[in-house]
Amino acid sequence: MSKVLGTIVMVFWPGFVAAQDITIAALGDSLTQGYGLSAPDGFVPQLDAWLQAQGKEVKLINAGVSGDTTAGGLSRIDWTLTPDVDAVIVALGGNDLLRGIEPAVSRANLDGILKAAAAADVDVLLVGMQAPGNFGPEYKDVFDAIYPDLAAAYGTEYAVSFFEGLGGPNLDPATLGPFLQPDGIHPNADGVAKIVGALGPHVVDLIARVE
Repeated sequence: MSKVLGTIVMVFWPGFVAAQDITIAALGDSLTQGYGLSAPDGFVPQLDAWLQAQGKEVKLINAGVSGDTTAGGLSRIDWTLTPDVDAVIVALGGNDLLRGIEPAVSRANLDGILKAAAAADVDVLLVGMQAPGNFGPEYKDVFDAIYPDLAAAYGTEYAVSFFEGLGGPNLDPATLGPFLQPDGIHPNADGVAKIVGALGPHVVDLIARVE
């Protein structure tokens, strides 16, 4: 009977969107893809489990590509935003920093991604990234401003840092050892769990926009 009633509600309540019909694509790099981890321990599977524990039945698509830059994300955004995608998590920029790409280029690429999402009427959670200090204070200031500026310009959901659960912009490298893989860059399963715990509420807010 509950299924029948649910069907009736969906038919006669035009604005209603069932939670299980919501599809979210996670557009990112190796951090999103789950580099070095067994399938259940990656970011997307752990986020899916976290959301289910909150009673959020959504479909998550892992659109993470190891090594991807903001340029790669821009090149993939049109075919990532298929008609069934309702929202997208954009978590890119780390590899731009590793390559020392000019912040203006990264900004233009992220702007293109958000513009494509807006044109497709797809809600966005933009996840920030902070530059290390070795590029100098001017580079860091310009790069770090990209994410809050674009989030405000496009009215997206915004998370300050992908690593918010590990300390965010002010994370202490000395405390990260237990949460990183041997390469010292990518989170291990425990690190991903902390990352998901901090980003999860932002995804819940993203879901609320779709609903």
